[in-house]
Amino acid sequence: MEIKKNVPNNTVTRKLTDIDTPTGNVYESVTIIAKRANQIATELKQELNRKLADFSSSTDALEETFENREQIEISKYYERIPKPTLIATEEFLDGEVVFKEK
Repeated sequence: MEIKKNVPNNTVTRKLTDIDTPTGNVYESVTIIAKRANQIATELKQELNRKLADFSSSTDALEETFENREQIEISKYYERIPKPTLIATEEFLDGEVVFKEK
């Protein structure tokens, strides 16, 4: 999954009028953002698990645990990326999220 560069890493105060403009209702907007955040979190988790599966071995024991530099770098990368809710909010405000009204 490709993360946009303009997504902030920290919490940002948003105007409610910006959030409710696309749907006309703050609660609908928050629900859409939450559903998209769940999708993003699932995608990121699957991507991380695929990358870390290369490093797993069937004979893991406490004394056999060693430091793998690549695995640490992958984990640090996923820790540094913005949280799924921030990514979903930014996508929603940029009009990149498609939703249907009931």
